[in-house]
Amino acid sequence: MIEFTDVGLRYGQGPEILKDLNFHIEPGSFHFLTGPSGSGKTSLLKLLLLSLKPTRGRVKMFGKDVTDLNQDSLLQMRRHIGIVFQEFRLLDHLTTFENVALPLRVLGQPESAYRDNVVELLEWVGLGERMGAHPALLSGGEKQRAAIARAVIGRPDILLADEPTGNVDPELSLRLVTLFAELNRLGTTIILATHELPLLDSFSFPRILLRDGELVFHA
Repeated sequence: MIEFTDVGLRYGQGPEILKDLNFHIEPGSFHFLTGPSGSGKTSLLKLLLLSLKPTRGRVKMFGKDVTDLNQDSLLQMRRHIGIVFQEFRLLDHLTTFENVALPLRVLGQPESAYRDNVVELLEWVGLGERMGAHPALLSGGEKQRAAIARAVIGRPDILLADEPTGNVDPELSLRLVTLFAELNRLGTTIILATHELPLLDSFSFPRILLRDGELVFHA
């Protein structure tokens, strides 16, 4: 599903942020992306999200070389990728239901076509009774679960998560990663960036370890 070959990335004329990355990720797998602060995790996620192209090397996703695709083709491919941010990025003027349904509304789907699916997903993540609440009335854990639901409502093939447990307590962190694991069991390929060692040690998923922009371990 994902293949990096001799990939390097720099911003402008600056030094390379990522250097000589070579790895592949199989469909339906779950990987932790880890490494110290400044190691390049967020830059790698931007490449995976197709918001950046590599400065050199090749990135293939879904069997296509993304370095050769135009913006329209990249946009179409990006619809198969979900993203969960550490800071939630919920819209304050929308309810939980409306926030989760937003990706489908953007695609032009009428509420009658997606309402049942959104309700079912919110109940599955434990927010069935919070559908009408606005973000200001949600706890940190509820906001994160709403952000996860919004990321997966379009049934992406790949789900990227950038430090999704950074704003919650250790117990909730375990619950959230368990939720990601359940999504993975249903077929979604997941790459979850984290530097929390207790969290990494609680699960046996393989790791992609970066240090100073270089891949030092991939299993």
